[in-house]
Order: sequence, then C-alpha cells, then structure tokens
Amino acid sequence: MSQLRSIELFAGAGGLALGLDQCGVKPAAVVEWNKDACLTLRANALRKNLPISGWDIRQTDIRLFDFNSHVGKIDLVSGGPPCQPFSIGGKHRGFEDKRDMFPEAARAVRLLQPKAFIFENVRGLLRRSFAKYFEYILLQLQHPHLPPHTDENWSDHLSRLESHHTSGKYRDAFYRVVFRSVNAADYGVPQKRERVVIVGFRSDICDKWSFPDATHSEESLFIAKWGTGEYWEEHRVAKKERPPAPSQTQVRTVMDRNDQLTRWCTIRDAISDLPPPSTDKATMVQNHRLQTGAKTYPGHTGSPIDEPAKTLKAGDHGVPGGENMLAMPNGSVRYFTVRESARLQTFPDWYVFPGSWTESMRQIGNAVPVRFAETIGKSVVEVLKRHNRRNAA
Repeated sequence: MSQLRSIELFAGAGGLALGLDQCGVKPAAVVEWNKDACLTLRANALRKNLPISGWDIRQTDIRLFDFNSHVGKIDLVSGGPPCQPFSIGGKHRGFEDKRDMFPEAARAVRLLQPKAFIFENVRGLLRRSFAKYFEYILLQLQHPHLPPHTDENWSDHLSRLESHHTSGKYRDAFYRVVFRSVNAADYGVPQKRERVVIVGFRSDICDKWSFPDATHSEESLFIAKWGTGEYWEEHRVAKKERPPAPSQTQVRTVMDRNDQLTRWCTIRDAISDLPPPSTDKATMVQNHRLQTGAKTYPGHTGSPIDEPAKTLKAGDHGVPGGENMLAMPNGSVRYFTVRESARLQTFPDWYVFPGSWTESMRQIGNAVPVRFAETIGKSVVEVLKRHNRRNAA
C-alpha cells in the first residue's frame, strides 16, 4: 500500500505536520509564509536521520502557491489558518481581517480534492459574533467546488451555498464535515489548550468517523494528588511544598465518580527532568536559557507547576506581558524557557528553535501540540487506510 501524502498549509513551527508525520502521513509540501517560522522548519528538516529530514519547505504566501503539480496525489490537506482574526485575545475582526485564510483553505481542498482534511483554530471561532461566518467556513469546505464569483461578497456567497446545500443535488465531490471544541489536556498534553478542530472526508470515503475519546482527565489528576497521593510521591514533593488540600468531602465525592482515565499531565510531569535554567549561554540543554524579568499583575499570575499549563500564547511581538510563566508553590514566578514551552506543546527534544527567545515563543504559542495532532491524525489515517485497502482488493 502506498504511503499517505499530505499538503501542510499555514505550517508555522510545524506542530501539526510533525504529529501527522508521526502517524505515517508524509507531507509533499509544507507551506508557510513567515520567514522566521520557515527558518525553524528548515533548521530541523535539513538535519540528517530525523523523522522530518527532507521535508519540502515552501516559503510563500498561500495565495500564490501553485497546487497543480500535486493534483490527484494528495490524501490529506491539513493546517492551522491564522487564528488572529478570531482569537479572544485579538482584535476580533473575523472576515474583515486580511489574515483570514479560510477561503484559501477551501481553495486548496477544491483544487486538490483530498480524501480528507484537518484544520485547527482558536475556540474564539465559535463565538456568537462569528456564528454566521463560521457557517460560511463550513459550507465552503463542504462544497469547495462552488467558489465565490468575482465581486460576490461573502454573505451572498453564503446564501448561494445554503441553497445548494439544502437542495441535495450534489453532482461534484463534496465533503462530510464535523467540528468540535476540544481541550488538548484531555489527550495527554500538559496544557489546558482549547481549540476548534474541523475534519472532513470526501463523499466517496464511506467509513464512519468521530473524534477520539478523551484519554486523560482532571478528576484522575485530582485523585492522584488528594486521594491516593501517588502524584506527590512520584515527584517527591514534601507536604510543606504542596498547595492547600481540599476537604475530605470533596475528595470522596470525586473518588466516587472516578472515570478511570489517565490523569492530566502537569507542568511538573513535563519538565521535572530538565536542569534548572540559567542565563549561561553554554547551557547543556538546547533552547533552555532563562529569560529574566517575569512578574505578575492582575490577570497574569503564571501557571501552577502542579497543573497543566494555561494556554501558551503568542502576541504580535512574542510573549504577551505577564504570560507564559511558571508559578512555584512559594509564590515565585519565572518565564518558561523555549525548551520547557516546547515540551508543553509536546515537541520532541530534538526539535530545535534557532530564533530569538521572543520569536521562538511566538512560534511555539501558535503551534498545534504534536501529541494532540498525532491523536487526531491516527484516527483519520485509520479511515483512509481502510478505504485504500478496499480499493486495492
């Protein structure tokens, strides 16, 4: 059976592409316009004997990318269109923001007609103010062969797509599309990161699919701390260094409804084997230098070490003020190092970030967690492989 091939759009630092690569989907092209993100991608793809050695990195505006040489050769289109138009922390301009690239995602699906696609974006996309435009995004992906006419505004195009969708007269390839808001912590990522994932299968792919069930839970972490105590024992955390314990009534209530899932992964789980960071340039761990100057202020108090991290964020110029900090039980805070942040996004330690601290943190904050991408990818790949086996029989 031939290897599954993909086109990765809006690749950023490569988290989604790397996760998909780890479940057997090799990118025919990795497309990203930002020069610093491309520097990171190339720094890893040009190294020998790594899973992503030889990736074809294309630094270009997606609107200028020529898909013609890939038509008929692509199983999966994936990517994270720029989230700033819909981010809760952004300016919320949505479809009026020139960075809205969902129309380009639909164009890629229209031209390539892949068997499936996976797109990821911020949960702000589901806000009530974007409801009509989100419907437009979904209908474009369901019926990509109906592009907007020249000078047709998106609202008129939406009406035309709605009329076509409700008619049930689909002569061209269409896609069955589902979406869900999911928390990466529920899949073993040491970070509370809620994102919208949109998955579509071409109409001739007849297998059933649904989002993978959660594998990890907050309740199981709570029990490991306050029920069995195994979390503290595992990390050798003395009682005086632990946060205040909840009431026994609360502990019994949670234990009675234990869901038997694996516990959420915490920051301590993710970084405890790293040495303390320092400002020394000669640090033995790559990308593990300490950035000084962290401080708290209202609304920005850092992430407690014994919880999954708060969502890592990426501002227009790197780290938003007061964010992306580690909060220790004694009340002290410091910035996460680049390596620690990469671990919180489940990048492997061999994956390097050659840019400045600010730029590297921006890329990591924008990335899809690798482990989460692999989890979603595996479930999609199983459907595509079954389809291919039937066609080959």
